[in-house]
Amino acid sequence: MKVKSDKPFIFILCCTFLIVSTISCSHQSQSKERNQIVKAQTTESRIDSTLLKYTSGVRSILEDSKGNIWFGSYNEGVCLLRNGKLQYFTTENGLSDNQVRSIYEDKNGIIWFECGIGLSIYDGQKVTVYKERNYNSKKQWKSTDNDLWFKTDETVGYNKLEEHPGVYQYDGNNLYYRSFPIKPKSGEENVYSISTPFVNGTNGKVWFGTYSALIGYDGKQFEIFDDEKLGLNGTTESLHIRSIMEDSKGNLWIGNNCGNNTVGGIGVLRYDGKEFTHFTKQQGLRKDITKASSLDRVFSMCEDNLGNIWFGTVESGVWRYDGQTMKNFTKKDGLDGDMVWIIYKSKTGEMWFGGGPNGVYRFTGKSFERKF
Repeated sequence: MKVKSDKPFIFILCCTFLIVSTISCSHQSQSKERNQIVKAQTTESRIDSTLLKYTSGVRSILEDSKGNIWFGSYNEGVCLLRNGKLQYFTTENGLSDNQVRSIYEDKNGIIWFECGIGLSIYDGQKVTVYKERNYNSKKQWKSTDNDLWFKTDETVGYNKLEEHPGVYQYDGNNLYYRSFPIKPKSGEENVYSISTPFVNGTNGKVWFGTYSALIGYDGKQFEIFDDEKLGLNGTTESLHIRSIMEDSKGNLWIGNNCGNNTVGGIGVLRYDGKEFTHFTKQQGLRKDITKASSLDRVFSMCEDNLGNIWFGTVESGVWRYDGQTMKNFTKKDGLDGDMVWIIYKSKTGEMWFGGGPNGVYRFTGKSFERKF
């Protein structure tokens, strides 16, 4: 499938992660709170590293500017690895919610946690809920250097103060709510909820993945792609975006879960700035009864230092694309499970893979072994 975008939807500025979908593709899963404080501890692993205690899976990872490593869980809070010791934080320690879908560091060194509900920050001493919001300039879009962008305060949809699908923008001083230039149909208010971490693309454009649309903003105007624009029928093929990534060549990769197709999903699309290519279909990796693994349900993507593109799936482990061929890695290759929520490239270039049910794994060149 190739869709020309010579005349993309352009909306001139005038008027605008996530709760993680469960394996059943529901928008309505909510994180369960762990009602206890987990004490910091150090555990020696089989590869002389510290093992995470999370059993719900790792959802997000960040190496901060001080050399610390943060791990966000699916429903057990966040963990800090510092000086070889693990320190756990939950709602009882200042998180707004125990699901931590994304972690960022701002230009002032503050660590931000985008939770299933709300935002929290770490100032170097403690975690606190970040409560300040500015709703007075929802349609006054602008972009600045080092912006951070977050989903709404709802699990999906929007609240009375937000009023409309949109995104929070932190410019280093204040947190503003910006409304997307989209008017959802009645009963479809949730389909434009932010479902991925944002991506800073080339030419100053920032990309947002929502459940049913890809939205780009370059500081002046919007570019919006939905099922209709991409020629998807909305039934057996529809967007259900769960990850976006721009590679070193400027291609934007869009990973989808199941959409409206109860059998599988549309998998991965690739956008070169002019055309969309249905990558999963092109590679012959749509799910059917003859295939044990597919590239239909993708939750994470990352590019390594060699230019390989990695895909983390719901039920088919990890795929690697070297520019010509695809290779699949599953439990037989050392992964603990076939659900991979996050693929993260460390500052040394090591590839880390987190998901469910346990731990973070590194790729050794041939197989996977647990690192954290």
